Amino acid sequence: MNTNVPNTVLITGGAGFIGSHLTERLLAKGREVIILDDLTTGGLENLSKVIDHSDLRFEQGSVMDHELVRRLADGADTIVHLAAAVGVQLILDQPVQTIETNVRGTENVLHAAKASGSRVFVASTSEVYGKGIRYPFSEDDDIVLGPTSRSRWAYAATKMLDEFACFAHYAESGLRATPFRLFNTVGARQTGRYGMVIPRLVDQALRNEPLTVYGDGSQRRCFGDVRDVVIAIDALLDHPDLPVQVYNIGTNEEITIEDLALRIIAAADSNSEIVHIPFSEAFAPGFEDMERRIPDTTRIRELTGWQPTRSLDEIIASVIEHERLRAARIDDPAL
Repeated sequence: MNTNVPNTVLITGGAGFIGSHLTERLLAKGREVIILDDLTTGGLENLSKVIDHSDLRFEQGSVMDHELVRRLADGADTIVHLAAAVGVQLILDQPVQTIETNVRGTENVLHAAKASGSRVFVASTSEVYGKGIRYPFSEDDDIVLGPTSRSRWAYAATKMLDEFACFAHYAESGLRATPFRLFNTVGARQTGRYGMVIPRLVDQALRNEPLTVYGDGSQRRCFGDVRDVVIAIDALLDHPDLPVQVYNIGTNEEITIEDLALRIIAAADSNSEIVHIPFSEAFAPGFEDMERRIPDTTRIRELTGWQPTRSLDEIIASVIEHERLRAARIDDPAL
């Protein structure tokens, strides 16, 4: 029997977009799940399929509450730390909260894991690659960020510090703290409220409103389906002797944001047009964006066999279907 396979998993941010999908997967595999979520960006509606599951325990609260995190960690052999301030707009609007939540929250989780003897997996981000121009991005690449005067880079810096903390705890006490970097995870339940591009563009297309593309639309991104992403996270959790190092999770199918908008218009059968908005108007003067963001996923593939299976067209279709169903339920709650 593999004693490293998790039986009880604490998921911080478990009522969020990614966390709710991971919760469903782990429960379906017979795991017990404890969720800690303050419901600021997540919501109980994301857990509607499993909220009454006998192996699910939900606790409303914050990762900033050290004692609460410590108490919940005592009941778990594995922790997946997803709770964070995310989304470009939220980060620009609330830079202090971003820094405090992402640094202090992770600190609380790592100390709780150390005290309880739990393994811990910490969600990081492709943002840490900053202005890197060596493509695809490999986990051991050097990192270049912009100046500290621009809050755009605060999120990347906080997640880098989270990763440093994982490795520091492992070196000092042997805590098995493993960071993984997510690349533009999308799918059903994600909202465009904080700048996430696909749900925002889909919402505009379904309303036949202009699709707002920031900059000239030539920036390229890779979008990973959340259903693939939670399989990758689960594969890390199940690995019998996982090396403590960073793991990229994402897809290699690139598309420009301009072409993404055109593809969404076609898939939604929309009458929308595309409108370009300068970054300085959409966010703030001096805002910087990366030209490309494409991951090298060799490390996780070679260790676990994981690779993404869903295409961008499938992702767009799933988001459109979800948004149409959500709109229908608003019009008719009986659905």
